[in-house]
Amino acid sequence: MQTPILEVSNLSLRYPGASEPAVRDVSFTLGRERLGIVGESGSGKSTVGRALMRLLPQADLSADVMRFEDVDLLRASERQMLKVRGARMSMILQDPKFSLNPIRRCGDQVAEAYRTHVRCTKAEARAKAIAMLDAVQIRDPERVFEFYPHEVSGGMGQRIMIAMMLLTDPQLVIADEPTSALDVTVRLQVLKILDDLVRERGIGLVMISHDLNLVRNFCDRVLIMYAGRVVETLQADALDQARHPYTRGLLAAQPRIGGDRTALPVLDRDPAWLTSETHS
Repeated sequence: MQTPILEVSNLSLRYPGASEPAVRDVSFTLGRERLGIVGESGSGKSTVGRALMRLLPQADLSADVMRFEDVDLLRASERQMLKVRGARMSMILQDPKFSLNPIRRCGDQVAEAYRTHVRCTKAEARAKAIAMLDAVQIRDPERVFEFYPHEVSGGMGQRIMIAMMLLTDPQLVIADEPTSALDVTVRLQVLKILDDLVRERGIGLVMISHDLNLVRNFCDRVLIMYAGRVVETLQADALDQARHPYTRGLLAAQPRIGGDRTALPVLDRDPAWLTSETHS
């Protein structure tokens, strides 16, 4: 059996002043595959991603195991994390308009991300950045290198973010709603770019999304989260065979083109979901 890239056991996290944990007892492993984490807003899926990157220093975080390859993420110092974060583990954030510095050229930001982790000259970093912009299918990458963030479209901005995060050849990429701000056509293009790069480089991908159809068609496995817990784990192509009533409720609430015009069902939430065992 292939050694997992990432191993998480009983991860819990509570924000300062919160009465309830945002994430409780989350466990999963990740190999060189595409893992989807889905759920409603507030279910804790983005918190899991940020916890793995150790981006929530003020929160109370605990786990039995939280290991990335040879790194114990629970006990690693911030100095150690600086060598891991961005170099071996990268995170693609939701909206490039808020992720890119508005007063710096896009290309300079991509090149800087590379120079932070790789010793090289400015010219070498520039060449590497332009090559990566070309790899994510940006036309005329040398011209786009000189653009400011307000001069690029949402789709191009997201491609720039993907280029920045993959430039250092990470072994793990966490993508937090990477296509939610894009129209359908551009979304499919960006997903194909991301999928091709993941397959070519043999890396692990965690795709955080609220879009069940996206993870069904793009991921290999899916974790369903409710109120900070994983309530069901299943293969992406078996999503229609979900057993947990919460997962079935999410599937039933999806509008369908050509479907009838009756009102979509509303989830009837059961307090037992907060304590019941995970379906897998």
